Amino acid sequence: MLAERQAGNGVGDAASPWDVARVREDFPVLAQTVNGKPLVYLDNAASSQVPQVVIDRGSRYLQEEHSNIHRGVHYLSQRATTAYEGAREKVRRFINARESRECIFVRGCTEGINLVMHGYGRKFVAAGDEIIVSAMEHHANIVPWQMLCEEKGATLRVIPMNDAGELLLDEYEALLNERTKLVCVMHVSNALGTINPIKEIVARAHKQGVPVLVDGAQGAPHLTIDVQDLDADFYIISGHKMFAPTGSGVVYGKAELLERMNPFLGGGDMIRTVTFEKTTYAGLPNKFEAGTPAIASQIGLGAAIDYLNSLDRRAAHAYEHELLAYATEKLTAIEGVRIIGTAREKVGALSFVIEDVHPHDVGTILDQEGIAVRAGHHCAQPVMKRFNIPATARASFAFYNTKEEIDTLASAVQKVIEVFS
Repeated sequence: MLAERQAGNGVGDAASPWDVARVREDFPVLAQTVNGKPLVYLDNAASSQVPQVVIDRGSRYLQEEHSNIHRGVHYLSQRATTAYEGAREKVRRFINARESRECIFVRGCTEGINLVMHGYGRKFVAAGDEIIVSAMEHHANIVPWQMLCEEKGATLRVIPMNDAGELLLDEYEALLNERTKLVCVMHVSNALGTINPIKEIVARAHKQGVPVLVDGAQGAPHLTIDVQDLDADFYIISGHKMFAPTGSGVVYGKAELLERMNPFLGGGDMIRTVTFEKTTYAGLPNKFEAGTPAIASQIGLGAAIDYLNSLDRRAAHAYEHELLAYATEKLTAIEGVRIIGTAREKVGALSFVIEDVHPHDVGTILDQEGIAVRAGHHCAQPVMKRFNIPATARASFAFYNTKEEIDTLASAVQKVIEVFS
C-alpha cells in the first residue's frame, strides 16, 4: 500500500510535517543491517532506493504480462504495450511535456545525451561551430560533446564557476555567439549539489537562437520539473535516481527538433518501411526506440512516478532541505572537515574532504559503521581539478533519510579523524 501522506511527526523533528518514519516503511532495503549496524544509506545521488510498490509492479509484469510490446495481436503483448505506453504518459504529465511522443525511452541520462549527440549534433554541428558546457558537468555531458567536436572540427567552450560552485552567468552569456550550436548544462550538480538557474540559462541561449540540453539526472528526483516553463529543448532523466529500476530513463525533446534529427539506432520498431534500396523511419517516439526496450524497467519508472505523485512533494522537498542544512551544520562544526560546494541554492548532496585523509579511506571507515556514501571524483574530474582536490566523500540525501542518520554520519566522521590523528 502507498503510505498515507498526512501531517505527522518526523523522526528527529517533532515539528516537521513530513512523516519520515512512515515513508521509510515503503523502502524494504532500509531495514537491513550492514557490518552489524543499521544501514544508513546516503548514496542517493548515485542511485536512490526502490519502494515496495515499484518492486511489486515489476514483479507483476514479469509474472503476468511479460511479452514483447507493439504489433503483437495476442493478449499478453497488448497488456505489456498498454503498461509500457501508459508509463510514457505518466512521464509526460510528470515533466509537463506537450505530447507523450516527445518522451523517448532510454536506459538513462548517459544514453539519452548520446542520443542527442548522434541524432542532433552529428547532423547540425559542423567545422568551426561551438558547443557550450559548464565547468561542473558530469562526464556523460562532456565526453560525447568532445567526441563530436573531434569528429566535426568544432570547439568545446566551458562556462566557469566561482569558489562556491555557482556558474558565472555573465561569462556564460559572453560565450554565446553566432558559432554556438548547442548549450549542454546540468540542472543540478551531482558533485556539488548546486541548483543551476536553468530557466535563465535557456532564455539567454534562445535569444541567440541556440537550443539547450539539460541533464536532469539530479533535478528530477528533487525538484518539480516543468519542461514547458523551463523552455528546455531537451531534458533528460534517469529512473534509477528517482526511485525506479536501473535501465529506465527518458529524453524529452521538443517535437520539431526530434523530427529533424537522425535516428540513434537502426533496427526493428523504428522503421516504417524497409527495402534493400531504402528505409523510411517511423514517427515519434518509435523513431528513436529501436529493438526490444527495457520494458519492465520503464513500467517500473511509471510506477515510481505514481509513488512520487502519492507524496506531498512540496513537503518532501522542504524536508530534504532541512536535512541538507542540518548535515551542513553538523559537518562544518567538525574541525578538519571542509565542505566542497557552498552554493546558495542546493539540493541534498554534501561533498566534503577531511584534512590529510583520502576520501576512499573515509568511505571505507564509514562503511564499517554501516554508512553508505560515495567516495571519488563522482564522474566530475574537472570539478575536482577546479577545487584542487583528487576526490571527495559525498553524502546525498533522500526524503527517507533522518536527522538521526546524519548524527551517525557526524559521529563516524569524527571517528575517521581520530583514526588518522
